[in-house]
Amino acid sequence: MKQAIYLVQEYQEEKIYSAVCRFMEDLEIAKELRPELKVVIKPNLVMAKSPQFPATTHPLVVKAVARWLREQGVEDITLAESSGGLYNAEYMKNVYSVCGMKQLQPDIKLNMDFTAKTVNCPAGFANHSFHLITPICEADYIINICKLKTHAMTGYSGGIKNLFGTIPGLEKPQMHYRWPEIEDFSRMLVELAQTVNPQLTIIDAIDAMEGNGPTGGTSHPLHMLLASKDMYTQDYFAAGLMGIEPMEIAMIRQAVEAGLANPKELVLTGDPIPGDLTPFTQPDTKKLDFAGSLPGFLQKPFTLIAGKILKSYPQLDKSLCVGCGKCAESCPAQIITIKDKKAKFRKKGCISCFCCQEMCPMKAISVKKAL
Repeated sequence: MKQAIYLVQEYQEEKIYSAVCRFMEDLEIAKELRPELKVVIKPNLVMAKSPQFPATTHPLVVKAVARWLREQGVEDITLAESSGGLYNAEYMKNVYSVCGMKQLQPDIKLNMDFTAKTVNCPAGFANHSFHLITPICEADYIINICKLKTHAMTGYSGGIKNLFGTIPGLEKPQMHYRWPEIEDFSRMLVELAQTVNPQLTIIDAIDAMEGNGPTGGTSHPLHMLLASKDMYTQDYFAAGLMGIEPMEIAMIRQAVEAGLANPKELVLTGDPIPGDLTPFTQPDTKKLDFAGSLPGFLQKPFTLIAGKILKSYPQLDKSLCVGCGKCAESCPAQIITIKDKKAKFRKKGCISCFCCQEMCPMKAISVKKAL
């Protein structure tokens, strides 16, 4: 499967558009399109964050893709996303505006249909069905445009993880609560990805995020746009670019084991990979997990015995907390309350999903081990 790589040094409209044209040609995407198709672009708009921060898909990447689509005669182009938080008009209008997507109108329609539909899964899936935002269910062609990031819970965020944003609003914390263990949660993500099944995945790695992603990390530019029809193998490849061992990421390993990701069949096209790439800083959750430094045969017994002692928990910096309630709103286990304009956490019941850290706009939440 082809993986197109094009080097783009900065967020400059014509440079991005040139790269988009080249990888669309490499992957022969025009052959798959017809003017009457309903195309949905699924970006990463995890929260209302300015494009200057590497937390969300940059609007110029979306704009370039929409421009190319229109040149192929496609007119029905919708941007659809369910951010972390509420899924309604007031909330999403703010997200669209802050993330720079509002300026893309009228060339692209910003979704204002906040209904969802149940989609059944194939037999054998742990999830019998998914409740998905309506534009995804009604699309003829889905383009998944994600942001390359490290992630406090999953370790890596790319094409597969981006599709979690097809689950509406506060139903996402419910999925965390249903599947609290990383293996089960990752399997859910892989099954969701198979159910949504985007035809094309583009990774915005012109600027990427390292450290406490998906929202609290820092910039680590790769100056690249990646594109592939095979997001599973693409995620394997992109994790490697970050200096991450792909098979240590549960969802990527599961995709390999299921035959969805086939790294041995990867064919690179476009620009050569730069030789000066540096490893991404890992999230605090990874740094504190020293089981990974043990010999392989000891890792599983150690994890079973010491799991409770070394479990990661969110820790609040009260001096930064403004009592906005985003953490409590996003907590699947509902163990966070707001008292005297400050968040208050209860350890009992915490599933260590770090949704609270992800959604905190003030970076007031960090990671702490029980011991």
